[in-house]
Amino acid sequence: MALLEVSGLVKHYPVTQGIVFKHQIGTVKAVDGVSFAVDRGQTVALVGESGCGKSTTARAVLRLIQPTAGSVVFDGEELTTASVSRLRELRREMQIVFQDPYASLNPRMTVRNILTEPFKIHGIDPGDRVAELLLLVGLAPEHENRYPHEFSGGQRQRVGIARAIALDPRLVVCDEPVSALDVSIQAQVLNLLEDIQDRLGLAYLFIAHDLSVVRHIADRVCVMYLGAIVEEAATDDVFEAPSHPYTQALISAVPVADPRKERTRTPILLTGDVPSPLDPPSGCRFRTRCPKFANDLTEAEQRRCIEEPPPLVDHGTGHPAACHYAEAVAVL
Repeated sequence: MALLEVSGLVKHYPVTQGIVFKHQIGTVKAVDGVSFAVDRGQTVALVGESGCGKSTTARAVLRLIQPTAGSVVFDGEELTTASVSRLRELRREMQIVFQDPYASLNPRMTVRNILTEPFKIHGIDPGDRVAELLLLVGLAPEHENRYPHEFSGGQRQRVGIARAIALDPRLVVCDEPVSALDVSIQAQVLNLLEDIQDRLGLAYLFIAHDLSVVRHIADRVCVMYLGAIVEEAATDDVFEAPSHPYTQALISAVPVADPRKERTRTPILLTGDVPSPLDPPSGCRFRTRCPKFANDLTEAEQRRCIEEPPPLVDHGTGHPAACHYAEAVAVL
């Protein structure tokens, strides 16, 4: 059994109008029927453009926001109906590393206070854990008396990682943990996360929009578009033979190290803007920007895309994709 199983997860936000007498005029479908699983010791990445629902999914999984519908099962226990007291206990097992290392640490607390706070909340004696945690994330024990503003961005994120693993969780959600860092520092933090995973046997739910980062760290990839997963596969399969046109476009935007190959590649360009989750397109959500829809399909095939939402199933490519005409294509 997987450590984390998410089934049909939905998070909708009502849109209201009026000051005194408010009434609902619409619904923002931020997450609309997402399903995936994370095994023990595995890294599963949720990738996609900004606004596709990745972070909302992660927060709904941890019950930082209440899901509208769906099921989240952690180690056999349903989280969406768990009581507040039980959820508090489960916080020891599930932690999060936030995107912004400058905003996620209290500037008025020393590193020691930041790292001992989880122990105080759960009534646990930290003992020598502060020094151990600092060494584990590549910082010196004497840094415990410093304040966050005395560290660089990469060092602050190391403190954030130390706080997340302080109580020996089994699942850590990494919400774009390196997107605010310099490229050279990104590699160091990613290597640190991998090293910690190997040592502690952690499972990661890794949120990212940079596919080169995902390729470095993830075992499986779930590609999201407009609140739904459109393709799911092992990382190598996604990069070597993506079958959904959206995934193909994302991978096409990843730079290639060989300059000669980079010059000869034909990029897959997406037209138009991402539709509003307040009013997503009928049928296939991606059809309004899909190059296959615009250039390769007959009128009858286009009508099917307009009228019929594509299921997330294997179309003979070896992994599921939410496209009626999925076809594995080598992009890199």
